[in-house]
Amino acid sequence: MTTAADKKNREWLITGPSLIWLLLFFVIPTLIVFAIAFKPSTPFGGIGAGWTLTTLFDLSNPNYPAIIWRTVWISLVSTIICLLLAVPCGYCIARARRRSRNILLMLVIVPFWTNFLIRIFAWKVLLHPEGLLKQALVFLHLCSPDATLLYNSAAVLLVIIYTYLPFAILPIYAAAEKFDYSLIEASRDLGATRFRSFTHVFLPGISRGVWTAALMVFIPALGAYVIPDIVGGPAGEMIGNKIAQRTFVDRNLPHASALAALLTLAVMIPLMITLVRNRLPETDHRKKGKRIVE
Repeated sequence: MTTAADKKNREWLITGPSLIWLLLFFVIPTLIVFAIAFKPSTPFGGIGAGWTLTTLFDLSNPNYPAIIWRTVWISLVSTIICLLLAVPCGYCIARARRRSRNILLMLVIVPFWTNFLIRIFAWKVLLHPEGLLKQALVFLHLCSPDATLLYNSAAVLLVIIYTYLPFAILPIYAAAEKFDYSLIEASRDLGATRFRSFTHVFLPGISRGVWTAALMVFIPALGAYVIPDIVGGPAGEMIGNKIAQRTFVDRNLPHASALAALLTLAVMIPLMITLVRNRLPETDHRKKGKRIVE
């Protein structure tokens, strides 16, 4: 007969390796980064002795607010657009026939078969002043010949949406596939319109999938470095580029750590909100379906 102690030991044996992995490769490195942020830098690019708040005061550099604001709004806008595109895509894939569903899922996953850098450089070629997209827009009189599609915030936003859209579609599809669509039919029978049933019954029913999709886009977009470096230029610089510059060019590791710590806190806030939401009891969507006609 299995005792409670045996069951607890078995649970520790199963979860122990994961906890050790997270401790060694996530918690400890994060604490080290936060600690280095309070250390002085040396002229040779090292970490000096003692502790100081000078590095934190250096974050008041007048150039940083513009870069931080650009990072935040690009991340937020790309997340919102990805969700607006991913929700109907996930719904249509989940409602499609099995054979069509597999084909649609394959089309979503196909971009992952190509190297990440190759896809970004492909967009750089496409957005080039002599690229096909620019020529097509000029031909259709939707763009002036002297307009620049490359090396700006709009180019960074476009490529981020293209890159992370599959990460939004897949969790929403996973939630939509498990949704009980008889609730939508019940709401329609109670007099709700198709749009009201979609927004008041379907969306709350897949809310966890939507939150997961938002995090899967927002967190990588906040720390994006390669995309703004290749297609953004100085006008599309984000906080990830500044961290790389302080690490590899300026060799100011405390300053890079302070920026990384700031970025980590920005990532942890939405994570904590999601964890709190997931701990809340699930809403009874059957009652919501009855209330939407009131």
